Amino acid sequence: MTNLARFHAANLPELMEKIHRNSIGMDEYLNRFWDGVDTSSTYPPYNIIEINNVESKLEVALAGFKKDELKVFTEFGKLHVQGSKEEQKDDRTFRHRGVAARDFSRVWTLSDDTEIRDVRFDDGLLVVTLGKIVPDHHARKDYI
Repeated sequence: MTNLARFHAANLPELMEKIHRNSIGMDEYLNRFWDGVDTSSTYPPYNIIEINNVESKLEVALAGFKKDELKVFTEFGKLHVQGSKEEQKDDRTFRHRGVAARDFSRVWTLSDDTEIRDVRFDDGLLVVTLGKIVPDHHARKDYI
């Protein structure tokens, strides 16, 4: 059994101190991991689907949004999805309003070997196809 197995939640600060003391370049990675965790917002709902070991899809449910009200971009290793609804004067009286129509911003951190291959928005569903970059020396090569 490895030495890592002896660490539990009770002595997590001790583990983190050892990691910080014995690593170079991990500070930025750990800061991105801990600072990037935002559990306060669950809107809009999304799925992450693994297609195979080199491709996955992110599906974001955006009912009520139009394509021109969305922004999807990458910056500093993060995938940003933002939606901004135009202010509309609505004289209707709703008995129940279940379709959210509020502005949002969601961010996902991408690993260094992940690229955006395709972005589509159809029928209220944003689909982002993600691919893993496989170096030539790791790619499968058939010789016979």
